[in-house]
Amino acid sequence: MVGDGIGRLLRLRASRVGGVLVGVLVLALNTCGAPAGPPTPGPSSAAAPPPPSVLPSRSVPLPEPAPAPSPTPGFAPRGFTVVGSGDVLLHNGLWAQAQRDNGGSGYDFRPILAGVQPVVSAADLAICHLETPLGSPGGPFTGYPVFKVPPQIVPALRDTGYDACSTASNHSIDGGEAGVRRTLDALDRAGIAHAGMARSRAEQDTPTIVTVRGVRVGLLSYSFSFNGLRRPKGKEWLVNLLEPDRVRAAARRARQAGAEVVIASIHWGTEYEHDPNSQQRDVAKRLLSDGSIDLILGHHAHVVQPFERIGERWVAYGMGNHISYQGFSEDTRDGVLSRFTFAEVGAGRFRVVKAEALPTYMRLNDGAARLLLVSACPARSARACRASGDRSTRVLRSRGADPALLTILR
Repeated sequence: MVGDGIGRLLRLRASRVGGVLVGVLVLALNTCGAPAGPPTPGPSSAAAPPPPSVLPSRSVPLPEPAPAPSPTPGFAPRGFTVVGSGDVLLHNGLWAQAQRDNGGSGYDFRPILAGVQPVVSAADLAICHLETPLGSPGGPFTGYPVFKVPPQIVPALRDTGYDACSTASNHSIDGGEAGVRRTLDALDRAGIAHAGMARSRAEQDTPTIVTVRGVRVGLLSYSFSFNGLRRPKGKEWLVNLLEPDRVRAAARRARQAGAEVVIASIHWGTEYEHDPNSQQRDVAKRLLSDGSIDLILGHHAHVVQPFERIGERWVAYGMGNHISYQGFSEDTRDGVLSRFTFAEVGAGRFRVVKAEALPTYMRLNDGAARLLLVSACPARSARACRASGDRSTRVLRSRGADPALLTILR
């Protein structure tokens, strides 16, 4: 039997997010291609700040304050912004780059992520999708098809500005129970909230709830597949399997525990296909139909998929790769940061009042591997970024998200 919670208490950055309770998140996955050649792992070492050359060359689009609904006597509306991103998929080539960025020993992933740091850190709540389980600090590490990656990625995610990560994916149990424990322990040490995996039934059954600008936000994470691997009998709580009725039940439990907004991260879809498949479309309608879930953030396809408004709620079917070394196509280098602004439209009732997408491009094989914000690309990558933004824009709007509904900042 699959439970639906994850629990623990942890701290987010005090300047942006209030209290944290831990419970559940969601994602769905299948398989991931990868390049070859892992470097010889070195010991973990303190990372230097990223060099200025990796920062955006122009100003980046930061969120505006949430618009306030019409005032009601005695009612002070609240609001917040949430940024979601695509798959953090650590192939061997990224380890090699992180090792070079750290002087040849240890790993520093911060320079790879530095291009999006201004947008991520400016959000009131930033949620990543950590697709691959972690190994021990000194290795050994493995890549596709069974991942066990450098844990030095976690402090880099924290320093980029991420407050929470969803962890349910088709690779969640690549490292067995030990891999799950290593991953969650590392996130705990970094002060990053998480949902999707669990170290016990009690942890799975405890909703993940974070407080953002005074609003309690529940986080869920589920995956549609584990690549044929089975969760140990009696330990199905290690990672959440996508079952719509259970997801909705978990959302209701999160609300009973105090959540005012619920965000579900789901690992689903068909790899390398831009169009959402029938499961994605059907599950999105079911999950958004009864008001228990306010927003779906999708992962797994490794290419950008459309954003769609269903009723008054949004689904980002797929945000592509956030960071990866899938250089075999241009589409797998494309990604998007989603940014949704929630506003309180009645006491305790929240709605997305602004939906935005910020296309990204993963630069590979042209200097150092770097994640670039398309709107702030350095001159040497401007042409590739423009083409990437064009591709992503066509896909993002393909299910009715016209400019009146979705703003694309590129």
